Amino acid sequence: MPRPIIATIHPEAVRHNLERVQQAVPDAKLWSVIKANAYGHGIENVFEGLRATDGFAMLDLDEAQRVRNLGWRGPILLLEGVFEPRDLELCSRLGLWHAVHCDEQIDWLAAHKTQIGHRVFLKLNSGMNRLGFTPERFRAAYARLNALTQVDEISFMTHFSDADADHGVDHQLQVFHATTLDLPGERSISNSAATLLHGDEGDVRCDWVRPGIVLYGSSPDFPTHDAAHWGLEPTMTLSSRIIATQELHAGDTVGYGSRFECTEPLRLGVVACGYADGYPRVCPTGTPVLVDGVRTRTLGRVSMDMLAVDLTPVPKARIGSEVTLWGRASNGTVLPIDEVAAAAGTLAYELMCAVAPRVPKVVEGAGK
Repeated sequence: MPRPIIATIHPEAVRHNLERVQQAVPDAKLWSVIKANAYGHGIENVFEGLRATDGFAMLDLDEAQRVRNLGWRGPILLLEGVFEPRDLELCSRLGLWHAVHCDEQIDWLAAHKTQIGHRVFLKLNSGMNRLGFTPERFRAAYARLNALTQVDEISFMTHFSDADADHGVDHQLQVFHATTLDLPGERSISNSAATLLHGDEGDVRCDWVRPGIVLYGSSPDFPTHDAAHWGLEPTMTLSSRIIATQELHAGDTVGYGSRFECTEPLRLGVVACGYADGYPRVCPTGTPVLVDGVRTRTLGRVSMDMLAVDLTPVPKARIGSEVTLWGRASNGTVLPIDEVAAAAGTLAYELMCAVAPRVPKVVEGAGK
């Protein structure tokens, strides 16, 4: 039989999370962000759950082509725009909207031969200092774009750096609205955190929101609020099985480096999951895990292919018992991915994207 580790994708949870965002911003249109192969879930695996979206946003032309191949005829936005002039040909052919964040992209548009005007999102660097024109150069960039026959419609966007923090969006919001004042065109400024934390504010919500991580069941401001607070459901379950057990005594140690030492007798379970599967090696002893739906903890260092768990809370656990590394166990108990990420000192984004290719992905309900 194959190794028991598996990543299960839950399309109904994706659908639920999309509906939850739509309820939060009923007057806005949604770009469902599916970059990084839908945050590691697989674009094809989440597409049906996201069909009710207004548009899809991603980075790669290949991902855009895959969405068109799935039958999507609505808007698609390239969040980083094009990477070289010939990319504009595919934008014309596939009807892609694309961000414009630098002078070179405007130069490429000016030299592009097309009969179809492009829809672009001119990006403002409002303080994140990643992509976009500074406020001092934004109007000049707009004037250049507006003069091009290759451009049909210009919209505006920026990206918040601190929407999940106490100081929030106020400064960047002021910069954005002051810079784009009186310019005609749709606006898009809200990521997941801004959408849920400030979606009731019209000047933050604007015309389009760009939810990403919330669609995949992670809280945008954990640990202040968890996923359950926002009514989100896990869209990926990483699960495996117990493949061995050990009876340990006081003084026995576990794993490489002997990082964990027993202070009393303990029953240990060995799980078929390690850092080669995408489970973080840095997860310390005490990282939460479910065995047969019962919450327990990891012990010692994570190995390449295995990790150890404490079976004290699950005395009936045995070889073959279900282990939920994150997501929903068979008995319905949920281990939020945010908790595992926090133990590793990272974010749920990284865990989702890091699930290794050797881990099979199955779609719940497929084939029924």
